[in-house]
Formats: sequence, C-alpha cells, structure tokens
Amino acid sequence: MMPTKVLVVDDELKMVKLVRTYLENAGFQVVVAYDGQEALTVFMHEQPALVVLDLMLPKIDGLEVARSIRRSSDAPIIMLTARAEETDRLIGLQLGADDYVVKPFSPRELVARVQAVLRRVSKSSEAATARSQVISIGDLELDLGRREARLAHRPIELTTAQFDLLTVLAQRPGQVFTRPQLLDAVQGDAFEGYERTIDVHIKNLRRALGDDPRAPRYISTVRGVGYKFIEPETKDAN
Repeated sequence: MMPTKVLVVDDELKMVKLVRTYLENAGFQVVVAYDGQEALTVFMHEQPALVVLDLMLPKIDGLEVARSIRRSSDAPIIMLTARAEETDRLIGLQLGADDYVVKPFSPRELVARVQAVLRRVSKSSEAATARSQVISIGDLELDLGRREARLAHRPIELTTAQFDLLTVLAQRPGQVFTRPQLLDAVQGDAFEGYERTIDVHIKNLRRALGDDPRAPRYISTVRGVGYKFIEPETKDAN
C-alpha cells in the first residue's frame, strides 16, 4: 500500500524540513511548497490526502489557497497560525479548514493532528460505506456511503467536517447537542476545544442549506446549550 500523501506549505525552510522529517518518520509521503502559488500547483498535480497550510505565505496567502482548494476538493486542511491570528483562524474555518495548530507548536502534536483528522475521515467513510445508509428528511438527503448531500435533489458542496456535523445532527432530529459534543464528533479528541469552531460550521451549513437562522427549517439554536436538527413535524423557531 502506498503511504498517505501530505502536502506541507510554509515559507520557512527550517519549519518545512522539521515537519517533513516528523511526518516521514510517521510513515507519510510528504510533498512541499514554499509559497501559495506553488502550493496550488503541487496540490493539483500531487492530489494529497491532506494539506498542512501556513496562513502567512508569499505570492498567494494561505486563506486564498484554502479557498481555491475548496473549490475543487474536500481534502482535509490543517492550518498553521500565529497565536494572535484569531480572526484569520475563523476565516480559515469558514473557508473549510478542518483544524488548526498554533505556532509555535510541537512537531509531534502536528503529526498527532494529521493522524487524528485522517483517522476521523477514514472511519467516517468506512462506517458510512458499511451502513450504505441514506438519510432523508423533507427535501434534504444525505447519502452516507457516497458522502453526498442533496437539497431538493440538487447536490450541495460541504467540507468533510461540515458533512460530518450535518450527519450527526440529522441522524437524531430533535436531540440537542452541546458544542463540546459536536466538537468531539466533528474534530476528534486531538482538537483543542475551540468551541466557536462549531458556530462557524453551523453558519456555513445554514448558508449551504439556505437556512435562515431567524426562521430555521433545518438547524435550530438552543440558546445557552447548542444546536439541534429540527424535526420535520415541528419546524420550530430559533
């Protein structure tokens, strides 16, 4: 079996070398890029299973790289950010990044994050394939085996994390999930517990579903607690 391919993008040569060494020692095949333009070219030709992406890049910044990748691929993206870049982290998550690691970081932690994200994606895909289940609620349809979402028979584009979050909610209509519960389901144990991530994913889901948070048809906010998928017969207000 070919090793899993990971693309590492950072303009710091020493950082790239260090991360590459740790990932290769963990059994990954690593390809690298040192600016945003090169990252998009390497991604297109190499089709990696996961991207480790620094936000501060020359030529094309990391946020634009993430935006471009998301137009054609749902490959998981782990962002590398400085501690002061909370706004950029939120924007990156809105663009479809799956996780983030704050600089300075331990290379072992990054390897653990990469493994956790890939394991979550793999388990979710395998479980869905085994179930071959299709969830249909009103005009929303989730094909868990194919990992496809359709609304009124038209496909909607969701990232891996967004699809997993929508699946967790839609499998149990009416059940209220706290943000920590949803974080655990979507990001896994390696995630830091940044609960606002869920709010970003919910905002993106609502946009994809055309769901007005003031009068939701699908996802309702339970104030002070979390979120739930609205049962078709109730259609309660937010």
